[in-house]
Amino acid sequence: MIYLFRFTTCCLVFLVLASCGTAPQTDSQPAPIWQDEFNYTGEPDSTKWGYDLGDWGWGNNELQAYTSLRQNSRVENGKLIIEAHRTILQDSFVKGVGRDSLDKGHYTSARLVTRDTKEWNRGRLEVRAKLPKGLGTWPAVWMLGEDIKEVGWPRCGEIDIMEQVGYDPDTLVATVHTEAFNHMIGNQHSSRIELKGMAEDFHTYQLDWQGDSIRIGVDSMYYYTYHKPDTATRASWPFDVPHYLLFNVAVGGNWGGEFGVDTTIWPQRMEIDWVRLYE
Repeated sequence: MIYLFRFTTCCLVFLVLASCGTAPQTDSQPAPIWQDEFNYTGEPDSTKWGYDLGDWGWGNNELQAYTSLRQNSRVENGKLIIEAHRTILQDSFVKGVGRDSLDKGHYTSARLVTRDTKEWNRGRLEVRAKLPKGLGTWPAVWMLGEDIKEVGWPRCGEIDIMEQVGYDPDTLVATVHTEAFNHMIGNQHSSRIELKGMAEDFHTYQLDWQGDSIRIGVDSMYYYTYHKPDTATRASWPFDVPHYLLFNVAVGGNWGGEFGVDTTIWPQRMEIDWVRLYE
């Protein structure tokens, strides 16, 4: 989920999961150092999750306004629900959300963040999730550098652990953005695999972040690695700076809306069973 404008995918490696040559992870699983199992009901735990709010297109010409309404984010039946709706947004619902969204298709959704509650720059993250379905959906599990307000994007760094768009429902995409490698100069680092049934079944999306590499995978199969360059600078390796986690479901946008938005499918949700961070 790029922070500014959606890229035109290049430098991609298209792999079929069933035939990927990377060996499954077999090491024993220690106890998480941070987690949310969502074994409660109602508002997401405010000691772990905050919100991005607004309807500014989010740099990608997205159609939704992000809110803190319970219709857009809640915990129920042991799952975190992030749900996009096609609706009429009223100013009285959420302070700080303007009326531009009324001219963009009347969509609301949620973007939950761990900014100011949990940020890190090493470890293994696992997120078990089931994705939305339909033309115009754009779910993402991703990370941004904690100093984005000071240094801006892409210098802050971005790690896209899971992205998928509704018009291409069987393709899973992983990407790393840096100042030296990003879509705006046409050389971002990205890979994709075929994975069927992401909207029907839960899958575990994974990030293995070491001092000299970032690996991204699904269901213990790693399909993308970004190595720290031998002559790394902040421009090519901003990943010594702690990053925070984001979950969201966007509507439309430069990538998610490339082939339009089906106005009849809403609401659509991403369900997150758990999130676990290991040292």
